[in-house]
Amino acid sequence: MTCFVCSPLNRPFLLADTHHQFHSPVHTYIASLQTLYLLSCSAFEAVTFKMSKPTVARNAIKALNTARPAFTTARPATGFTRPLSYTASLGKKKSDDPAKDPILSATTNAPQGASSDKEGQFARTDESVQIEYPPDSEMPTQPVAQGRGGMHFKRTLAQFSLEKKVSVVTGGARGLGLVMGQGLVASGSDLAIIDLNKDEAESAAASLIEQFRKENPGLEDMPNVTAHYADVANPDSVSTAMAEVLAKHGQIDNLVTSAGFTENFEAINYPFDRMQKLWGVNVDGTYLFAINVAKHLIERKAPGSIVMIGSMSGSIVNVPQPQAPYNAAKAAVRHLAASLAVEWAGHGIRVNCISPGYMLTALTRKILEENPQLRDQWTALIPAGKMGTPEDLMGAVTFLLSDASKYITGADLRVDGGYTVT
Repeated sequence: MTCFVCSPLNRPFLLADTHHQFHSPVHTYIASLQTLYLLSCSAFEAVTFKMSKPTVARNAIKALNTARPAFTTARPATGFTRPLSYTASLGKKKSDDPAKDPILSATTNAPQGASSDKEGQFARTDESVQIEYPPDSEMPTQPVAQGRGGMHFKRTLAQFSLEKKVSVVTGGARGLGLVMGQGLVASGSDLAIIDLNKDEAESAAASLIEQFRKENPGLEDMPNVTAHYADVANPDSVSTAMAEVLAKHGQIDNLVTSAGFTENFEAINYPFDRMQKLWGVNVDGTYLFAINVAKHLIERKAPGSIVMIGSMSGSIVNVPQPQAPYNAAKAAVRHLAASLAVEWAGHGIRVNCISPGYMLTALTRKILEENPQLRDQWTALIPAGKMGTPEDLMGAVTFLLSDASKYITGADLRVDGGYTVT
């Protein structure tokens, strides 16, 4: 028999000096394999036709064990061998022609136009969609929720109560922050509203107290709702606001970081200074308030809960509007919540994230009135068939701040009508 190792076809698979060092043991081992193959064939014939010679198989195994070389005693100096392998050619085959392959013809490997003129149309961003965040003078007013905070006699878990707690909500003068703050007040918490526009924050605080009084006639013990200025992206401003809140309330137990905004520009044309501002509010502001509240809780040796308001945009890419910096910022918020949840778990501080989907705030309504085709595209992609309202977040934020979720930390609660699961 010809030795497989010595065959000219396989000589290139071993280094020259390695082949000579390994020749004797490898030659013996390969030969034993060839012998085993022949003996196995004989054993098969014996079992099949005679069923009377079981010693043949035993002899084959004995031959292999006896002939197996001790490779460990003769390692090559290089310590390297190329594996024995035959690889089929990776060159283009005739079957790669989309015209002859029905599977390829249905993919983007197909010739231009093979998937019709709608190829990728509903899964890409549209650079023509450009929406700039309006200045305060053009911001629509967010009304407080009606009929949500009165006394009721339906049985529910006492763990959902926020009685004797003080909650801070950044960006609480309008939009989602205002309505979530109202939900916390309705659940028993005192509230500190933080906003860049202090006048609007003071107006929001007065509206919340008035609405609470209207829904709870005869109740003498009114919630303590205060308004405070802060530029959430500025460390000194955040520290000043924290000191003011503690002076008015004496303690802080919960934090909701709702300050944030988005703009729709294609990335290559988005002004860098605006991107820095967007990240400053959405990411830096979230971080600065979180660490300040956590420091206060640790010094008090008190448990607490922090809810960071992210977005479904931190997990998916919205279409058709381009908003890469915002998407990345909200992804950062989501992972910041998870990271701080681990870091502060030993102090009894829980950190979670809420990722809303498309919500009909006053600003969103204004944008969609000006861009009705955008509204139709958004709702077409939501399994629930409609956009959410700020009131849809009241229960979610109350749950995550209350003792009803005391074993939940590091979670991301998506309130998006099923958008991100399709």
